[in-house]
Amino acid sequence: MSQMRKDIFTDRWAIVEDGDGLQPTDFDFKKFTRDKGFCPFCESNESSTPEEVFAIRNRASSPNGPGWSVRVVPNSRPRLRIEGGLARRAEVLHDLMNGVGAHEIIVETSRHDRSLHELEIGEISDVIRAYVARIVDLEGDKRVRYVLIFKNHGEGAGAHTISHSISQLIALPITPRAVKTKLMIARDYFALKERCIYCDVLQQELRGRKRLIAENEDFVAFAPFASRFPFEMCVLPKFHSSAFSRIEASQGKNLALILRNVLQKLDQKVGGPPYNLSLHDRPFLRPRGNYWKTIEEDFHWHIEVLPHISRITGFEWASGFFYNPLPPEVAARSLSPDFPSELAGSNTP
Repeated sequence: MSQMRKDIFTDRWAIVEDGDGLQPTDFDFKKFTRDKGFCPFCESNESSTPEEVFAIRNRASSPNGPGWSVRVVPNSRPRLRIEGGLARRAEVLHDLMNGVGAHEIIVETSRHDRSLHELEIGEISDVIRAYVARIVDLEGDKRVRYVLIFKNHGEGAGAHTISHSISQLIALPITPRAVKTKLMIARDYFALKERCIYCDVLQQELRGRKRLIAENEDFVAFAPFASRFPFEMCVLPKFHSSAFSRIEASQGKNLALILRNVLQKLDQKVGGPPYNLSLHDRPFLRPRGNYWKTIEEDFHWHIEVLPHISRITGFEWASGFFYNPLPPEVAARSLSPDFPSELAGSNTP
């Protein structure tokens, strides 16, 4: 029999099927394939992109030329633009403002033949350094309230025309509703119990270990109790921190280690499904913002990994409920080191 499970962080419900007999090979998806044609993000093609706003490169190299390991450039077709003012205004009963913000591409490697999980730990650490650098820089822009960093891997996750390994950054003049929901729930939990809701869940997952996927000195990865999708994962710092930009160098290395670990598990155990990866950070604490005094204590940044294995239908869109045919406990067990990797097989559309 299925179960209805409530997500403690969002108040969102998921219908989780029994699914005990399911294996990773029971899911069909279009596996990632790499386009071998011309790529504007490859080294030596720097003139094909807008000028870089940040790069990690060797000392002998020059901006907008070869010699880099991570490069950040504005999106050539941005959803929001850095120029201009917000001009907040009303249209009768409706609110609107100009599409001001930023939309950037974080090119994770100069090599076209590598995905994020195939990079060296030092290379992934450099990607994390680029994330931090761009968040810190954009925090200085008073028009920006929130920076969303995300990655689309594979056509099924939205990377329709790009096969080079990239992340994206969108700086927003407002805090997304999904983030506000998490902030309010974390605030209310702290007001009631004087503890961080994320720290409490972290300790529960470490004690129970039945949804645990990976851990190291600084981070833990687990399948959320009310997972919306098969093999959904949350990566949570073991140390309490509300702001991703405060991550230290040693912590960044351990984050790189656990990210590579869980993404390799998806590739080796499940067969390389498309996925979205997103950073859930706190908003910038602007004077005009409706934020609370306990946000440093009640919010805990984290990363979500959402494989695209099951489809969203009209039921999900209409109800806000998600249907997950694979319990998170089974998903975590099948991603464990003792689960035979040959069961992953190869998946086809």
